[in-house]
Amino acid sequence: MYVHDRKRNPRGTAAMIDVLHIVVGVLVVICSVLAFVDPEKHGFLFPVIFWLAAALNGVKGWSSLQAGVRSKKKKAAAIALWVLAFLLFVIGLLSAVSVWR
Repeated sequence: MYVHDRKRNPRGTAAMIDVLHIVVGVLVVICSVLAFVDPEKHGFLFPVIFWLAAALNGVKGWSSLQAGVRSKKKKAAAIALWVLAFLLFVIGLLSAVSVWR
């Protein structure tokens, strides 16, 4: 008898992450161009850039952890991405404090 596998399709997850990379990448480029063209007017975008990068690394780390549950290398890569996401988030906080103060 055929048993329906209810797990998500890994190709669908990979496609969602690819779309997320493209969208966040375009947003980061737009924010970066605006922030560097006129930093006094668009200085508030610097923390946003760091937070977008942190979110992207966090999602990629979560995806890597889900994909490589049994692989120590993939777990280490996922943890490294989470550490990088945390560092980018903290840098974004420090940037926000310095810009919005």
